[in-house]
Amino acid sequence: MGTREASHAGSWYKEDPGELSSQLDTFLGQVPAALDGCILPVRGARVIVGPHAGYSYSGPCAAWAYKALDLSAAKRVFILGPSHTYYLRGCALTTFGRYETPFGDLVVDKATTTELRQTGRFSEMPPRREVDEHSLEMHIPFLWKRFEQTFGDDSNKYPPIVPILVGDGSEEEEKSFGRLFSRYLKDPETAWIISSDFCHWGSRFNYRPEFHDGSIRDLDAPKKRGSKQDPLQARPDWSTLAKDPERPEIHEVIRVLDQMAMDAVESGAHSEFYKTIHDTQNTVCGRHPIGVVMAGLEALAEEGLGEGKGKFKFVQYQRSNLVKKPHDFSVSYASAYAVI
Repeated sequence: MGTREASHAGSWYKEDPGELSSQLDTFLGQVPAALDGCILPVRGARVIVGPHAGYSYSGPCAAWAYKALDLSAAKRVFILGPSHTYYLRGCALTTFGRYETPFGDLVVDKATTTELRQTGRFSEMPPRREVDEHSLEMHIPFLWKRFEQTFGDDSNKYPPIVPILVGDGSEEEEKSFGRLFSRYLKDPETAWIISSDFCHWGSRFNYRPEFHDGSIRDLDAPKKRGSKQDPLQARPDWSTLAKDPERPEIHEVIRVLDQMAMDAVESGAHSEFYKTIHDTQNTVCGRHPIGVVMAGLEALAEEGLGEGKGKFKFVQYQRSNLVKKPHDFSVSYASAYAVI
């Protein structure tokens, strides 16, 4: 129950509290004060999806999700992210009592983690692996900044956090965890952060889909699925999504694949998102955290949430690089919120 150190401070984001605060203020200041006629934060937007790369890459995109996030009634915040440091099946809980930031420490909600642990459904993150993991940590300074804007300078008033890694799982396993989380999603005093980047394109990610002879083919398919470059199962509508449907650039292929994933998330149908990821093989690293929360929201929708609630709305999409050549690489970032 010690403190998880801010291991990526000074490299992935600024370590000096003043410089970090200024950087986050700049990112948030670049986001409009209102979206779709709604003053930000969006009332009731208790769930967001945001990226977790270094702030120089993904910070401006993440700010769109955080500016939409409504923390006014929050008394705890779940943070769900994927595991990059070890293979994980199912979900894992932190064993730390605090998460360090350059601003100060956020307290882990021991009562909630104990309650979840007692279900027998969760493993524990190995402490060293948790310290090395960035998917949760990259959201903590943003969250602190939004706490500060919502509750003032007294950190004793800041809600505790519930850090959870969500690993591999079948469609039914995701639905099962979604049902488990649904009671917490239903709680109006609980907010949710889902950590995910979108398409990772390049040989370093073993995923290089491009357009060839009328279909999308993965240049790295022979390494993964056999001796030939099988077309991906996805069939996007190029006529509306590409500037040149006959010869789209690689970065347009990336955008189309990400748009298919985002459309599936916005549909609110967990099975649609799961199928889209399976068909396109899109390297959305937080696909399981997204899937678990979608399944939970879907369970709530069956109980009746009201018009326009329980579905995500994407408000920003960016890429680290507009890929044109096979030896290049790119990571995509997207931000969304859902009103419950």
